[in-house]
Amino acid sequence: MAIQIPSRQLFIDGEWRVPALKKRIPVINPATEETIGDIPAATAEDVQLAVDAARRALTRNKGKDWASASGAVRAKYLRAIAAKITEKKSELAKLESIDCGKPLDEAAWDMDDVAGCFEYFADLAEGLDAKQKAPVSLPMENFKCYVLKEPIGVVGLITPWNYPLLMATWKVAPALAAGCTAILKPSELASVTCLELAEVCREVGLPPGVLNILTGLGPEAGAPLASHPNVDKIAFTGSTMTGSKIMTAAAQMVKPVTLELGGKSPIIVFEDVDLDKAAEWTIFGCFWTNGQICSATSRLIVHESIAAEFLDKLAKWTKNIKISDPLEEGCRLGPVVSGGQYEKVLKLISTAKSEGATIVCGGVRPEHQKKGFFVEPTIITDINTSMQIWREEVFGPVLCVKTFATEDEAIELANDTHYGLAGAVISKDLERCDRVSKALQAGIVWVNCSQPCFCQAPWGGNKRSGFGRELGEWGLDNYLSVKQITQYVSNEPWGWYQSPSKL
Repeated sequence: MAIQIPSRQLFIDGEWRVPALKKRIPVINPATEETIGDIPAATAEDVQLAVDAARRALTRNKGKDWASASGAVRAKYLRAIAAKITEKKSELAKLESIDCGKPLDEAAWDMDDVAGCFEYFADLAEGLDAKQKAPVSLPMENFKCYVLKEPIGVVGLITPWNYPLLMATWKVAPALAAGCTAILKPSELASVTCLELAEVCREVGLPPGVLNILTGLGPEAGAPLASHPNVDKIAFTGSTMTGSKIMTAAAQMVKPVTLELGGKSPIIVFEDVDLDKAAEWTIFGCFWTNGQICSATSRLIVHESIAAEFLDKLAKWTKNIKISDPLEEGCRLGPVVSGGQYEKVLKLISTAKSEGATIVCGGVRPEHQKKGFFVEPTIITDINTSMQIWREEVFGPVLCVKTFATEDEAIELANDTHYGLAGAVISKDLERCDRVSKALQAGIVWVNCSQPCFCQAPWGGNKRSGFGRELGEWGLDNYLSVKQITQYVSNEPWGWYQSPSKL
C-alpha cells in the first residue's frame, strides 16, 4: 500500500498557516521519480510572521513561560517530544525513506537517534539549573563574581536533506533546552519529517512560537531568515558556498553563526590491518546514507604494500551491497536525493575518467534500476591530487583511492585539502593511531572505524568545513550567552576619590 504524505502547511505560532503567496513545492520520491505530495513554500512574509512569533514566545510573561523558566520545565517538553517520536518511529522512518531515498533500516536508526537526542538535551536542560551562578575566583576579597548562562534569543536553524529530521534535531533540541525560541528552515529537497515534528510539537502542547517550522526554497525563505534583524543567531548545516553567503548576511549585523559545512575526509589504512574489517569500515564510511554524508571518508589513502589486495577486497564487498528501493528489506544503498544530485555525481565520475582515472567498479546506473536516481557505489583509482574528484565533495557513493609508502606521506595526503571535518585511521598499532589522530587537521577523528556519531560527543570541523561544535555540552553552549555578575561586598567605601564630606 502506498505511503501517504500528510498535507501540511507552515507551522507558525503553534498553528498551521497557509503560506502568504500560497505556493507549494512538489515532493518527488527519488526511488521512483514520481511526485508523491507537496510542501508549503514560505517567503519573506512568512519569515516575518515566524520571527515575530518566536520573539513573542521569548519575552512572554517576561520570559517566565520559556526563556527564563527552569530547565526542568523545558526538559518536560523535550521528553514528551522524544516519546512521541518513538511512538511514531515506523511511520516517520517510512516518510524519511520515500522523501530522501535512504534505506528504511537507516531511517529507523535515525529516528532512534532523534528521540535519544531530545532525551539527552532534556537532561542537559535540567542540569543547567544547578550550573547557574557558578562562582568565579577573584584576586580581590571585596568583590564576588558569578556567571549566568542565558538563552541567546531567537535563533534561525537551517538544515540539510541527507538526515532531514536528525540534523534538524541536532539544532532544535539544544536550542530549546537552552531556552531559545527558534525558526527551523529545512531543505526543500527533504522536509516532510520536519513538518511532522511540527505536528508532534502541537500534540505535546509546546508553547506557541517556541518552535516555528518554515519549508521553502533557500533564496526565498532561508536568505530572509539569515539576514533578519530580529534573529539573534543562525546555525547552518550545508554546503560551504551557502555557508559563506549566510556568514556574509549575518556579518551585516554582527550576528553569531555556527557553520557545519562540507568535507572531503580521508581514511588512512595501514599495512597491518585485518583486510575484511578494514574493507567494511571503508565502504561504510563512504557509501552509508547513499554516500551523502558531509563527513564521508571518501578519500582512501592505503599503504602501497596491501593496495592491490585491499582494492580487490573492497570491490568484492562493494558488489555485494544490495541496491534497491529503500523500502525493500535488506536495502543498503538507495537513490541519491534528486535528479540534480544524480547528474552532478555522474558528471564528476565522467570527468575523472576523462582525466585518466580508472573506475574499478560502479560509476553508472545499476542495470536492474530502470527508474530513480540510483548510482552504483563507485571506486576510482589512478588519481592525482589535482583532480576534481579528489579535491571536491561529491556527496554521492564515490570512493577515491591513493597509495602511500610512509606515515608522514599519508598524513600529508590526508591534510592536503581545504576541508577539515573528519578523518579516520585504521591500524592495529594503537600508538601509530594516536600519532596520526593528533596530526590530522580535522574536528573529528575515528580510529579503526568510520562514521559513528553520538549525541554526547562534539561534532564540527576546521578550515572550510566550518566552525563551532554541535552535540554534547558544546552543542548546548552554542545557544547560550554568558553573563558576568560582579558585586562589591565590602562595607568600606571604595576610596578612589576624596570624599567631599572630608574636605
